[in-house]
Amino acid sequence: MVKEDPHRINNRITGVSEVRLVGENVEQGVYPFTEALKMAEDQGLDLVEISGSAVPIIVRIIEYKKFLYDLKKKQKEIKAKQATVEMKEIRFGPNTDEHDINFKLKHARKFLEEGHKVKAFVFFRGRSIVFKERGEILLLKFAQDLEDIGIVENMPKLEGKRMIMYLIPKKKK
Repeated sequence: MVKEDPHRINNRITGVSEVRLVGENVEQGVYPFTEALKMAEDQGLDLVEISGSAVPIIVRIIEYKKFLYDLKKKQKEIKAKQATVEMKEIRFGPNTDEHDINFKLKHARKFLEEGHKVKAFVFFRGRSIVFKERGEILLLKFAQDLEDIGIVENMPKLEGKRMIMYLIPKKKK
């Protein structure tokens, strides 16, 4: 099974009478298709369709394999520059001890420094829901301790048995 080329090249460009020619060492402009094809053959290169939706279609005279290689290289660079932001969760109970809060604070600090979002939540089990204020105070104190590297995206809000707050890293200067 032969993999079909993603671009139309040379004689595969059909149904057009005129093309807009762009690229190096050619006079840019609108040419009859046959003349553009002959120019490409004279240089020993390919006539590659760049934009088929334009009127007239845009073509370039280049070596097709080199064009594909450069295209793959560009896409790889773009993919490498993309930063993936993960959501990290930190869970508390309404009666979480000071030492445990400090321990989780270190983790949250590390996550924010790495550029991740942090979802901090207090989970109320059974009758502990009566300590809603305690949970909110805990989350606000947590956010206050991280204000040097993180920004509160959403203030603490109760959703079912959880009180949730989101923190995002501060922009680096």
